[in-house]
Amino acid sequence: MIHLNWHNRPTIKKVRCNHTNAEKYIVHNVLTPGKVYEVKNETEDFYFIIDNHGKIGGYHKHYFTEETV
Repeated sequence: MIHLNWHNRPTIKKVRCNHTNAEKYIVHNVLTPGKVYEVKNETEDFYFIIDNHGKIGGYHKHYFTEETV
């Protein structure tokens, strides 16, 4: 039930959105190229971030690059 408290969980890392060119899904209205997002959870293929709507969303990793501290 990790999804119930994702907003309050510590940030794992930060990622920068590179593009919103999706072949199958519409992501240009929830991601902004160049913006840095906080990763709340991560799987092998997806980052779970707080998107532009303020909600947790799972997005494929190919949209992002990891930010160095």
